[in-house]
Amino acid sequence: MNIKTTVVGSLVVAASLFAISCNNSNGGKTAGWDESNAFYTESQLPYHTADFSKIKNKDFKPALLEGMRQQMVAIDSIANNKETPSFANTIEALERSSALLDRANAVFNLLTGADTNDELQEINAELTPQFASHNDAIYLNEKIYNRIKVLLDTKPSLNLTPEQDRLLEVYYHRFVEAGANLVEADKKKLKELNQEIAALSNTFSDKLLAATKAAGLTIKDVKDLVGLSQEDIAALKQKDNTYLLPINNTTQQPLAASLSVKDVRSKLFEKSWTRAELGDENDTQKTLLDLVAKRAEKAKLLGFENYAAWSLQNTMAESTDNAIGILKELVPYANEAAKVEIKEIQEAIAKTGESFEVNAADWDYYAEKIREEKYALNQNELKPYFEMNAVLEKGVFFMAKQLYGLTFKERKDLPTWHEDVKVYEIFNEDKSPLGLFYTDYYQRDSKRGGAWMSNIVEQSHLLKHKPVIYNVANFQKPAKGQPTLLTQDNVITIFHEFGHALHGLFADQMYPSLAGTNVARDFVEFPSQFHEHFAFEPSILQNYAKHYKTGEVIPSSLIEKMKNAANFNKGYSLSELLGASLLDMEWHTLSSDSKVTDVKEFEQSVMEKYGIPYAITPPRYRSSYFSHIFAGGYAAGYYSYKWSEMLDYDAYAWLEENGGMTRENGEKLRRELFSRGNTKILRELYGEFRGKEATLDAFLHYQGFKK
Repeated sequence: MNIKTTVVGSLVVAASLFAISCNNSNGGKTAGWDESNAFYTESQLPYHTADFSKIKNKDFKPALLEGMRQQMVAIDSIANNKETPSFANTIEALERSSALLDRANAVFNLLTGADTNDELQEINAELTPQFASHNDAIYLNEKIYNRIKVLLDTKPSLNLTPEQDRLLEVYYHRFVEAGANLVEADKKKLKELNQEIAALSNTFSDKLLAATKAAGLTIKDVKDLVGLSQEDIAALKQKDNTYLLPINNTTQQPLAASLSVKDVRSKLFEKSWTRAELGDENDTQKTLLDLVAKRAEKAKLLGFENYAAWSLQNTMAESTDNAIGILKELVPYANEAAKVEIKEIQEAIAKTGESFEVNAADWDYYAEKIREEKYALNQNELKPYFEMNAVLEKGVFFMAKQLYGLTFKERKDLPTWHEDVKVYEIFNEDKSPLGLFYTDYYQRDSKRGGAWMSNIVEQSHLLKHKPVIYNVANFQKPAKGQPTLLTQDNVITIFHEFGHALHGLFADQMYPSLAGTNVARDFVEFPSQFHEHFAFEPSILQNYAKHYKTGEVIPSSLIEKMKNAANFNKGYSLSELLGASLLDMEWHTLSSDSKVTDVKEFEQSVMEKYGIPYAITPPRYRSSYFSHIFAGGYAAGYYSYKWSEMLDYDAYAWLEENGGMTRENGEKLRRELFSRGNTKILRELYGEFRGKEATLDAFLHYQGFKK
């Protein structure tokens, strides 16, 4: 998702895709809905992809409202069907019920995340409470729930395929989780809570977008940018001859590793750290406190001790104890490694003749100095070999061909939502078409922070749809005419998000609700993190890492340095992710009786509880800008990055044990893991592939925490 935020699909209760409802006051006619609307009929472009040359802001509200109306007509028809419940007239009918809503909302979600504007934000704010209402109108519908129970009771006589059997079970659990067993008075209260939660989440997102945009650090004197490359400086220059250092959505800012002026580093860190807690209109603290309280209240209403306990149903972790357990198991390794790193940084500071205590604002700068000294590896030395288009087309695409036999063709004839977007058609080894893939990599004010993958069209044999996937990132756009040179982390991001894309592209399901990335959060990051391993695999690296000026292949000496430094700073990296994960779990294991009034004090208490030095190794996201859990689908789910990492290292160990990056291994991975969607209980799916359950052993070994 960042799919790294990515779970989408037909009638998925956890996603916003079908979270809309409407009560039409115009005799069943939706105002403004006619043939001039871009969503009126399914797109005739290849793969039914959206025709961005025709879509206008004004199309969304009528299309979404009409999509709600049409789906509710279908829902009423299913609920009141006098025929004996069957899989076709109940479950398949539900799968088919949202065609228009799919078309409109997929594009709406894309644009509100990647290229929003005031009009789209207003529509989103207006319809968000109705999103929740519509979801409830489906999942709290007693008649449909009763039909599903009849199907479950008669399942042995239905002659279902394995995928149909799984879909029936999934629907039943979704209805139960959504509150279908509540009495009517509690259902009414739940509907109110769901609307309030949806509205608060949307408010958090809007505030954070504005806060991040406003938080950029303006530098007037170029001398304050000593340490940055000339390409970076040119990219930061504004029309008034000042320099704007934008804020990424993480705590640490990539530019800090190169900025030589301590005061600038401190100011940049402070801008990042306090972006959404300045007491102004963009302050998110009260919003998140209200959101946490409403989620806890919802969990209690549904019969759970806290929101995390409710949310973790049907995940691989299954319980809060298991989710927190994997984090707690890793904390000692992170702390022990971070202590060594702190000592090294303190020594590096002393060498400069200064005597201040190491702090988060200076960490990346001195860590980079140590990397240079210890491994003779300078990130600016690497960047000329990491030109963005080469990383994608000669790195990621090359990897996909070697492992999976895929080939790619750029489609310049298909319209996009922004001039920076590229489109590729993807083919299997037998030349059969697989799907479309869009990339949107550059940072802009209209885009939320982070990187993610999602669908424009969901794969489904039932609906005769092949997948249309997009990846979004936030890389600094260079000055006009200059190449886009990436950091190592940026390169990993491209491979990571393409791993999500492959998960969606390999989808091979009859039913959209089970297709591709519509899996539990603690599995969804597995394919993406697994494919990070190939970013610097020697054969792939040598194919794409060529100097953007000379064409020289990256020297073997640099590759060796990268290999030697692979586990450098791992204590810090693990600490910041564990800090964020534990912060998420602590917010969402609060009971409805808990009263938290100070966000900063709560954060500090959590870090102290687990022994993580808050001022030195802060969480990757503070609460006030933790969009994953307060504006995305990862509430009580950020732990899933570490859970999925356990899976990905375990699977990578399997790969190395079985001959490495071969086509045979790629086919097994695709056939047994990455194409299966949610068609099987995920613990069983992975166990059958691996022959055992995953453990942390491979992760600890590869990361250098254990021999």
